[in-house]
Amino acid sequence: MRRSSSERAEDLAIHLDGGSYPLQLRRSKQARSIIVSADTVKGIVRLTVPSFASKNQALRFAQSKSDWLNARFEEALPPIKVEAGSQIAFLGEPHIICWSPDFARAPLLGEGEIHLGGPHDHIEARILRWLKAQARAIYAEDLQYYCQRAGTELPKLSVGDARRRWGSCSGRKAIRLSWRLVMAPPHVRRSVVAHEVAHLTHMDHSRRFYALLDEIYESDRRIADRWLKEHGRGLHMVGAERQAQWAD
Repeated sequence: MRRSSSERAEDLAIHLDGGSYPLQLRRSKQARSIIVSADTVKGIVRLTVPSFASKNQALRFAQSKSDWLNARFEEALPPIKVEAGSQIAFLGEPHIICWSPDFARAPLLGEGEIHLGGPHDHIEARILRWLKAQARAIYAEDLQYYCQRAGTELPKLSVGDARRRWGSCSGRKAIRLSWRLVMAPPHVRRSVVAHEVAHLTHMDHSRRFYALLDEIYESDRRIADRWLKEHGRGLHMVGAERQAQWAD
């Protein structure tokens, strides 16, 4: 492990078998112990450090977890480039990205294909914008459907890209969903929407919460949960850019 003389956390790195990875250190008054995690999408190691622990303690702890960190990075999925000829999913079905200067600039969904024209260098940006717009429109319909079934008022909807949650419900009656769910099969996406709608009534995971969820969701939520557990990481790799590793 090495660091520059600037003492900034951004300049820290940890050496593993696969190379040297940037290490981000964050202090937390709420933390009761040192926590190390591997961000396999960005290719960085994160350290959460309680206020009573020193930086050197944190660095030694991270180094002691080298075997665990190596395993996490070795099992990580590669980023999926969004470019002409690559394949991405939409509503659970694979689609090939087809580019031609003769196609319209706006992406157009076809049978197993997504057509678009315009500048070749901007394919990824336009595809991702298109996916996010599709997600917002589809989620709005899902949200209205489940709110009607649950007998609750329609909350404010926002679409984001949280790494740890597919959806969230705030006490202000607002629901936030990951745009990446638009790539998942419909029953998986809808299970997340129904889950967050159930939270509008029960802000916990009590028996009453699951009773309401099972009442408004038309499929088996356990099957949807298993799909996300098995394939969710792949959704996060679409358009992901991993940070370059440092070499000693």
